[in-house]
Amino acid sequence: MQPDYLDTRQLEAFIAVMSIGSMTGAAKALGKSQPVITRLIQELEQELGFSILHRNGPRIAPTEQGVAFFAQAELFLGGLRTISQRARQIEKAQARPIEIAAIPALAASIVPLALCDLPQEQFPHHVHLHSAASENVVQAVVARTADVGVASLPLDNPGIDVHWIGEVPCVAVVADDDPLAHNDMLRASDLQGRRLIASANPYRLRMRIDKAMKEHAIEPCGVIDSNATYVSLSLARKGLGVAIVESTTIAGLPIDGLKVLPLEFHIPFYWGVITAIGVPLPTTVQMLIAAIERRAFDLPQFRKHVNLPSSY
Repeated sequence: MQPDYLDTRQLEAFIAVMSIGSMTGAAKALGKSQPVITRLIQELEQELGFSILHRNGPRIAPTEQGVAFFAQAELFLGGLRTISQRARQIEKAQARPIEIAAIPALAASIVPLALCDLPQEQFPHHVHLHSAASENVVQAVVARTADVGVASLPLDNPGIDVHWIGEVPCVAVVADDDPLAHNDMLRASDLQGRRLIASANPYRLRMRIDKAMKEHAIEPCGVIDSNATYVSLSLARKGLGVAIVESTTIAGLPIDGLKVLPLEFHIPFYWGVITAIGVPLPTTVQMLIAAIERRAFDLPQFRKHVNLPSSY
């Protein structure tokens, strides 16, 4: 009896088509003919039992199910590449690579600083830093395609070990020619009638931003949802609104053309450093986790929690 596994060639063809946008482009990237790519996609759809691509002549677009499947297929193939790389490292008796998954805010700030702290003689030959949403960071750690993850709260998965939880206050960011740029602090009344730029995920930081807006009876004139802090900074730089962001990204990205204002009211941002439960950690990974903690203490008003804060 044949095992009910999907063909990795089909998955590779699908990911290439999704990434490039055409059968022809995917064929060139994979060194195959266009009919071969078409056949692999058709066979994959037969295996799955649903369509993953809309076809309109030469134009293609993913179906809703195709978009959902793409995230899982990409995670799976990423894991296979990791396994392959580690096998080659074992064969050559080389130091194993470090796989890091982190949310964009910390992938662009704390993690690079922590990597700088690793001794050169123990620095891995290969480091893969993958920036992803918290949900995908947790998935990568649980699937063991990432050695260590840095994700925002909530973190409630039986497959992960939360080493510690960090907290920093959120700040406001406006364009340097905004009238608020002359202030030394942003007060709740300053947001009244202004457009707000904030995290889009309603179950993480946005939940605490919305709570603060309600507690202080703030009614913005509109909201721009953003899926990453650096996007919020770009929107604020163009004068499109007042961005409420976690302060970690400020440590890693240029803020030219922007004014950062502390908030009169407190909106905490929480994140955790995680690994897969029950998995022995190589020395280099332990050193990286310790370096992340040291660098976190350089952040203004950083607080370390062993457990989830009661105020969360």
